[in-house]
Amino acid sequence: GLRRAGVVLCAVEHGGVPSVILIKRAYRGRNAGQWGLPGGRLEDGETEEEAALRELHEEIGLAAGPADVLGRLDDFPASSGFAITPIVVALRDPGPLAPSPDEVHSVHYTSLRRLADDDTPHWVPQPDGGSLLQMRLGPRWRVHAPTGAMLWQFREVVLLGRPARVAGFAQPDWTRN
Repeated sequence: GLRRAGVVLCAVEHGGVPSVILIKRAYRGRNAGQWGLPGGRLEDGETEEEAALRELHEEIGLAAGPADVLGRLDDFPASSGFAITPIVVALRDPGPLAPSPDEVHSVHYTSLRRLADDDTPHWVPQPDGGSLLQMRLGPRWRVHAPTGAMLWQFREVVLLGRPARVAGFAQPDWTRN
């Protein structure tokens, strides 16, 4: 079966603007240089929520507890061999970030307004007849599945109130490591 991982889709106010946190992974190790959400694999005995909250603290220095959890999105079966569970967290006053240089190259924010914009999701036709989702978060800022799929589902379900599932979303070949 698939190995298990948990990630946090963390909603915060950044400069007075409701936003979510994304990270650009360090340029070494697993998923080098890719856009992602803070998170990682489960340790022995951990739930997806516990792992996601632990990784949020380890990767960017934010402390969140069970009371900060709003819910979870669909598990995403990643081509890397992980079933990734996105945990949705809201932090009223997160305090300063402390990114781990071993795991995180940089931390970024995208506004909830940008996520909800009509031109944010873009479907790129593929040679096999399918489509590849790009979440266009800014100039030259494209996020693909699995992270892009999680952002898309959050957008559809939480921000726009529409039912949405992410099973079967295509992933670029370079996400397989």
